[in-house]
Amino acid sequence: MEYRTLGSTHRDVSAIGLGTWNVGPSWASVSDEQASEAIRTALDAGVNLIDTAEVYGDGRAERLIGEVLDERGREDVFVPTKAAPDPDGGHSEDGLRDSIAGSKERLGVETLDLVQLHCPETQAFYDPSTFETLEQLREEDEIAHAGVSVEKVEQADKAIEYPVVETVQLIFNPFRHRPAERFFERAAAQDVGIIVRVPLASGLLADAFEGVQDFGEDDHRRTAAEDGVDAGIGRAGGETFAGVPFQAGLDAVEALRPSVPEGMTMAQFTLRWILDFDAVSTVIPGSTTPAHVEQNAAAADFEPLSHETHGTVRDVYEAHLYDHVHHRW
Repeated sequence: MEYRTLGSTHRDVSAIGLGTWNVGPSWASVSDEQASEAIRTALDAGVNLIDTAEVYGDGRAERLIGEVLDERGREDVFVPTKAAPDPDGGHSEDGLRDSIAGSKERLGVETLDLVQLHCPETQAFYDPSTFETLEQLREEDEIAHAGVSVEKVEQADKAIEYPVVETVQLIFNPFRHRPAERFFERAAAQDVGIIVRVPLASGLLADAFEGVQDFGEDDHRRTAAEDGVDAGIGRAGGETFAGVPFQAGLDAVEALRPSVPEGMTMAQFTLRWILDFDAVSTVIPGSTTPAHVEQNAAAADFEPLSHETHGTVRDVYEAHLYDHVHHRW
């Protein structure tokens, strides 16, 4: 496993982390033991960053992470979590304090490693009091570090104007190139860590399915595949399939497939492509299947992809996806 420094936190984290969004109800049913075994498998593979949020399974993901770390030990494991916005889309001091208290209890810690604002409305990034509260919480040792999770590059740009923000979590993959064009250079210059979420575009970039029939009735991906991008999860549907129309995503995967080197899965190819960008600190694919967790972790061990391959990925993006996503997020 490769380890990278997470911006000004100065924590060395695994280039491949583990995301735990799929513990929540928007995906197929996952038992506590399945989710816990995925966490154990990740730790065994050298993963030392496990990303979560209070809303993942209404606190269930945090609880399971806390239980596994009680069992396995917490040394050198870094657990970023996220505080949900208030109903108005912002983050009040009371709301942040309540979120942090709940996360601390479920994770079983006195100080949270990293608290990220969880995709609030754009207005929140223009409210200095929110970031003053984060500074105060850090001074009180309620949190060790603070960051943001964003939907739009412009939100990330605004967030890092506040010195307390040490990390930004955003969507970046072969279907979403804009962060590399508009944000990575500035983030690196300011020593801001970048956590990449939704790297496999809800499974599209894992080459995991062929059509709508592959999704369960309650799977959020089925809704987005049948009813369009705006029916997906996230602001304007930007989370499900990384915000690309389902068929366009399938077509793009088909066009990418010949460029995947022998011995790599499509998922590993995608993760390696992301890691080829030096500004990326860690990427957090989510899976509750131990074999997939192991394969994802192994992506960090492959050599960087060739310039020609990167060129092909860009060509596919421009041909199939650019018009759908580039200016939206």
